Amino acid sequence: MPAAISTARLEARISTDLNSMLKRAAELQGRTMTDFVIAAVQAAAQRAIDHRATRRRSPATRPHRTCAESRLASSRCLLGPGPRSARSEPAA
Repeated sequence: MPAAISTARLEARISTDLNSMLKRAAELQGRTMTDFVIAAVQAAAQRAIDHRATRRRSPATRPHRTCAESRLASSRCLLGPGPRSARSEPAA
């Protein structure tokens, strides 16, 4: 005899516009609206968990960079070190 699958119920109040959109999307994929919503919610939950796990694994000591700082660092990496200034030359 197969083991019983444990289930839970989820209910949500949504606008009629969103309901129509979900029905349309489900039809386009050949799924029931329930199957479509379950798959979409499961995928979104997994992405949120994966994103959080990835952020936790990064070193805590590394400061968060802004987009501009990241682009600047990438540019420096690609272009290599710039010309040496007179200050950086050893005194003769």
